[in-house]
Amino acid sequence: MDRAWIRYLPEFLRTKIEDREYLQNVIHNTGWQFADNIVRMGIGLAVGIWVARYLGPEKFGLLSYAIAFVTLFAAFATLGLEDIVVRDIVRDPACKNDTLGTAFFLKLVGGTASFLAALGSILILRPDHSLNHWLVGIIAAGAIFQSFHVIEFWFYSQVQARYMVFAKNSAFLSCSLLKVILIMTKQPLIAFAWVATLEVAFGAAGLIIAYTSLGNRIQDWQVSLKRAVSLIKDSWPLLFSGIVIMVYMRIDQVMLEHIIGSTEVGIYSVAVRLVEAWMFIPMVIFWSVFPAVVEARVSDEALLYERLQKLYNLMTLIAYTIAVPMTLLAGWLVDTLFGEAYTRAGTMLAVLIWANVFSNLEIARSAFFSSMNWTRIHFVTVLLGCFLNIILNFLLIPHYGGMGAVFASLVAYWFAAHGSCFLFKPLFRTGFMLTKAMLYPKIW
Repeated sequence: MDRAWIRYLPEFLRTKIEDREYLQNVIHNTGWQFADNIVRMGIGLAVGIWVARYLGPEKFGLLSYAIAFVTLFAAFATLGLEDIVVRDIVRDPACKNDTLGTAFFLKLVGGTASFLAALGSILILRPDHSLNHWLVGIIAAGAIFQSFHVIEFWFYSQVQARYMVFAKNSAFLSCSLLKVILIMTKQPLIAFAWVATLEVAFGAAGLIIAYTSLGNRIQDWQVSLKRAVSLIKDSWPLLFSGIVIMVYMRIDQVMLEHIIGSTEVGIYSVAVRLVEAWMFIPMVIFWSVFPAVVEARVSDEALLYERLQKLYNLMTLIAYTIAVPMTLLAGWLVDTLFGEAYTRAGTMLAVLIWANVFSNLEIARSAFFSSMNWTRIHFVTVLLGCFLNIILNFLLIPHYGGMGAVFASLVAYWFAAHGSCFLFKPLFRTGFMLTKAMLYPKIW
């Protein structure tokens, strides 16, 4: 790998990494993913603002509701396989074709189940809303194409992000341009749902091209019953954790639609999108350091906890760095970008942005759970957070609307990531490490 970029770093950073090849690889990989996501955040936010202004709060709320509703079933498409597949390929590179082939088959079955479950549920819950049926059905169809996203897991295991960046960015940029064309030609709401599915399909095609261009062959993938049993055995708690996580991340928008209405969902969704625009940062860091956490778990327990503490500290510091200015600028930012129709989203954003502190720590903590194979404990913590979120939404939304959903999410995210650690003795150490990170996030 080209290391020329190291000479451009400040001296105090260069001396820390110049003799550490793995760290250089992680930084290089992370840089590619950051570049990818910064482009996505910039272009995606600009196009998203244009879409929100064009559709208005009510129609934007309908689109956001459909996306949130489909997301409730998205875990069936992933089956919780991401961490497990990456872990297995890192531990045993020779299992690549069996693992990828089996994971592809499982995700294809899961994606089909996700599509049918989402479509069937919306037909039952909203039998007289044909527009909701079409929006949910079209967007849910993207889950079937996600089966090819197992290729991402291989790139993660090899810490080779740049190929994945080219593949997925091509799909993203093409569909962003398509959204602009839809706005310019004044197309109806349903067209934007089709673009969401097309982006998944184009992304799958790009990943296939990137994978095969490196000399790999999808024809070499094999489906193994033994491997399938092994993957499901390790991933089923993550599957249920994924279901629960998606519920407590999206149930607020679904409940807002049913209790208050589409306009409130549209306003609240603006705050959610501005908060989630930053979520790529912890995810990029997670996938860049996860292989190192797995290796430390096998070789040295002290090194494992040292790396985890640094990871928790970094995740917290990043969240603080974003939350403080976003809180101060929230009102002005929403009015300037989205217009007066979305003004109330500014107050929601000022509070909800702090949920990223706990979201970041939850993502970092999942690296520990996966490396220890403590997927069942992970499931229980997020399940408790989900129950708490649903209860708080039920109590607060009727009285406070979108702000009720904000407070419900903030409390639930804290409990799932941090508070729940003190309910289980094996997690006491993790709880104290997370507390330390929030109080003093030292990274050097």
